[in-house]
Amino acid sequence: MQHRIVVIGAGYTGAIAAGRLARRLHREDAAITLVNAEPDFVERVRLHQLAVGQDLKPRPLSEMFAGTGVELKCAKVTGVDVDRRTIAVIDANGAEELEYDSLVYALGSGWEAQGVPGAAEHAHEVASRPGALRLRERLARLEAGQTVTVVGGGLTGLEAATEIAEARPDLDVALAARSGLGDWLSPKGRGHLRKVFDRLGITVHEHAAVTGVEADRVTTADGRAIPAAVTVWTTGFAVHPIAKATALEVTGAGQIVVDATMRSVSHPDVYAVGDAAYAMGPGNKPLRMSCASGTPAAWQAADAIAARLTGGKLPNMPVRYFNQCISLGRKEGLIQYVTADDRAVRAALTGRLAAVYKELICKGAAWGVANPTLRMPTRRRRVARERATAGAAVKTVA
Repeated sequence: MQHRIVVIGAGYTGAIAAGRLARRLHREDAAITLVNAEPDFVERVRLHQLAVGQDLKPRPLSEMFAGTGVELKCAKVTGVDVDRRTIAVIDANGAEELEYDSLVYALGSGWEAQGVPGAAEHAHEVASRPGALRLRERLARLEAGQTVTVVGGGLTGLEAATEIAEARPDLDVALAARSGLGDWLSPKGRGHLRKVFDRLGITVHEHAAVTGVEADRVTTADGRAIPAAVTVWTTGFAVHPIAKATALEVTGAGQIVVDATMRSVSHPDVYAVGDAAYAMGPGNKPLRMSCASGTPAAWQAADAIAARLTGGKLPNMPVRYFNQCISLGRKEGLIQYVTADDRAVRAALTGRLAAVYKELICKGAAWGVANPTLRMPTRRRRVARERATAGAAVKTVA
């Protein structure tokens, strides 16, 4: 009997985990199923490019995982029962349940209106492919001189504002940030960011906490009214709500609490990776929602599952940070070097070279997902029979 591993979510982390498991375990011993609502892999880090009219390379999951032994199921996950170890899904043929012995939860996150009146009704988002396509269609209808206001001064907001301003110089682009522009960056990083914003003509509203969104404006806590024919909301992300409805131990925000191997602290046959996981990093600080956190977490989870099933040595790869990569349009970039716990240091790479660096990072991430079992040492090991035939046995392995 094969050990049944189900991976739900085929974003960066889920796809990486599925591919790495396929590389680590013999096909005769482990049945790996990857469940995703869409048939294609979506490069989430490029959705701001999609929103301004650029076309992204199609990446069908069926082609990416052809010949790997990973079974793909295009279906929407509607529920998880961690006590019965089942996944409820629905596809074109209707509803069904999938059973698992080990689960990798990688449903990720989406945009969060944060309870701000009017945000859900009037704002656009770039956290999903459908959202980016809706924004793309809306921007295409804007006439010269109309205002696009990006709400949120984090990485997503900076990339969205600069991408829109570069692609549509005829528009009046503004950014509303709760704090100062790039105030977490080094002096060099902040200086370059302001230089690029000035050159692109982006109006910056600093210390502007948005408290309301209307069809033609946003309002702030200090009474400002900022024009906005289109509002782009990038203030933060919310994890998929399914985990919070299970018996898993989760945070107040719904992230699954995991140990250093990305295994649930309450249900040892469940692993969580990416934005869905609440994991501690260097300095005893929670890892931030990012590809920089999610990719090594996916490696960690896959290797831990393989090790526990085969009796191998558990991985010991503490997740740490090296830099924050920010695209500022297609011609400019900013690479802010950071400490292991994600605090900015003085050094930063800027300009065209930084843009090339960021592009290589994006291409490398997509290549790694699109080629899940290539260029990685073959270390397939046999699963112990008692572990393969009884999922409960996995719980007893340290």
